[in-house]
Amino acid sequence: MGSVLMARLVGVLEITRAQVPGGSIIMSTVTEIEQAIERLSPAEQQAFRAWYIEHDAGLWDQQIERDVAQGRLDALAEEALGDLREGRCKDL
Repeated sequence: MGSVLMARLVGVLEITRAQVPGGSIIMSTVTEIEQAIERLSPAEQQAFRAWYIEHDAGLWDQQIERDVAQGRLDALAEEALGDLREGRCKDL
């Protein structure tokens, strides 16, 4: 997300939070974040949604990569390959 939008998101908070290195304000609860998002303009909310969709997809991709690397999907893959070998699959 662009730094301007993030600055706007943080700026709409009406409370003061502890400062951390770099000058960022900590939003410590989901409620505070929700309230800040609700105060954004429609265009800013749309930009936030686009950013969050990309962010969330990236987190999902990382989780899948970890699961594959740790062998957590091996049994499912074997089951699917077995179904394919046994003719229990059809073309979509």
